[in-house]
Formats: sequence, C-alpha cells, structure tokens
Amino acid sequence: MKNRIALFGLLTAVLLGYGMYQALVAAPTERTMGEVQRIFYIHVPSAWVAFLGFFGNFVASIVYLKNRSQKADAFAVSAAEVGVIFCTVNLVTGPIWAKPVWGIWWTWDVRLTTTLVLWLIYISYLVLRRFAAGGQMQVVAAVLGVFGFVDVPLVYLSIRFFRTQHPQPVIAGGQGSGLAPPILYAFLVNLVAFTAYGILVLWIRYGMERLRRDLEDQQALRAVAG
Repeated sequence: MKNRIALFGLLTAVLLGYGMYQALVAAPTERTMGEVQRIFYIHVPSAWVAFLGFFGNFVASIVYLKNRSQKADAFAVSAAEVGVIFCTVNLVTGPIWAKPVWGIWWTWDVRLTTTLVLWLIYISYLVLRRFAAGGQMQVVAAVLGVFGFVDVPLVYLSIRFFRTQHPQPVIAGGQGSGLAPPILYAFLVNLVAFTAYGILVLWIRYGMERLRRDLEDQQALRAVAG
C-alpha cells in the first residue's frame, strides 16, 4: 500500500509540476486580463476537486445511513475535509483574480454567495464531527452531508440561471470550446493534476482516519479487559 501511495504521489508531483509550467510559462498571456488570468489554472481546478470531495461525502453519507458502515463514515469525513481545503483555495484565489478585473475583492454575486454558503455548510459538518459527542453524531453529520450537497449543483448552475458578473463555466459545455488551444491544453493538464492531487490527499487522509479508529478500538478493548 505504501509503495502504491508513493508511486501515485510521484506521478502527481510530476503532473503538478508540468501543470504549473503550462500555466505560468507555456500558456500565452490572456489579452484582456493579462497575467492575473493565470490564476484561472488554479481557481477552476480547485473548485472541481472541491465538488468531487463533496460528492464523495454525499455518496459515503448515504451508504452510512443505509448500513451504518464505519468505513463509509471514515470516507465521508475524509472527503469533506478534502472538499473544504480545495473550496478554501477556490474562495481565496477568486478575490485575488477579481480585484484587478472587477475592481473589487468581493461582491455578493450569486455564484460567490452560493460558494461561500457551500463552504460554510461543510465547515459546519466538520465542526459537528469535531466537537459533538454521542451515538447520533455520525447520523446527524451524514444527514447534513446529504442535504448539504444540494448546494453543489446550485453553485454550478447559478451562473446559467441568474445574471452574474462571474464568467460562464469552462467545464461541461461552458467556455472550454472557446478557449485558445494552448490555454485549453494548460487548463486540462492542471485539471488532471489537481484531480490526482485531490485523490492522493483523500487516499492518505482516509488511511489515517481508519488507523485512528482502529487504535481507538484497541484502546477501548484494553480498557475493558484491564
């Protein structure tokens, strides 16, 4: 298992390095926005990986509610943490990009607002997991994970159904077909690289969570036996 993680980690590092080369060096400077547009290669892939993390939490939460699988619960909390990390990157890089383009750091645009709400939902999920106690905590957290995921399609579809300052989507039928080939290539490379990185972080975090629970179970058995 360690060898697999190490090999995948090496592959991920190569992909990330190549992706940053494409983003910062190989891709041409965008004519309208200039150099600041290069944040795009981090901003959008981070949102994509955040969505994947929240989707993993959503599926694992459903599995837990169905059969009370501790493996599913461990995967759910790990996926939520990964989602929050990448959603935070997305929220931080967004204002950095917006300031020189829009002239403001933040506006209560529907896309920005729904993304902030999404982040707060899963922050609440993690706070619940961290500080709540009792047998029902996992059930309540799973329910929150299921209903919280409803905001993910709202975030993505918000700019399709509402007037917004935010650019149109570049994934799944958005602006991707309208990007210049070098920019599109750099974007796709970084999308793959960030996805691999998200999987790697989730893989490691899930293993740590399973190990933590196994140690707690062993300590509980020793306490009972002693």
